[in-house]
Amino acid sequence: MPERLASFRGQVECQRQDSVPGLTLSGTASGPGAEPTALAFSAAAPADLPATLEDAAVEHLGGSEYRIATADRSWTISARAVHLHSEIAPQFYRAIPPRPAPWTKRVFWRVVLALAASRAGLALLRALRR
Repeated sequence: MPERLASFRGQVECQRQDSVPGLTLSGTASGPGAEPTALAFSAAAPADLPATLEDAAVEHLGGSEYRIATADRSWTISARAVHLHSEIAPQFYRAIPPRPAPWTKRVFWRVVLALAASRAGLALLRALRR
């Protein structure tokens, strides 16, 4: 049974290269995250694969066989390895919010900025810097 590796929404760029990876599909993932996604194949691209696809899906058929499918056409590719790259920063920062700055650091910067707002404060900061 085929296993879905990636589904793209909208336009997908197909980048061919002479070196590894031989084919890279880049676009926006379908689904709730809709993050930028790239799928790199360690194989040559099919000869009749166009430069762009619309609403593509990639499935692992088993072994080293993969199918790239759109609504009207599909291509089979045999690749030694496939690498999926997704932008996960939004999910990461939702799961692990940044920690607040320590109160000592906040007080220090408030004092420094308050001093920097006046000529006398700037003179004091310059004297402390020496």
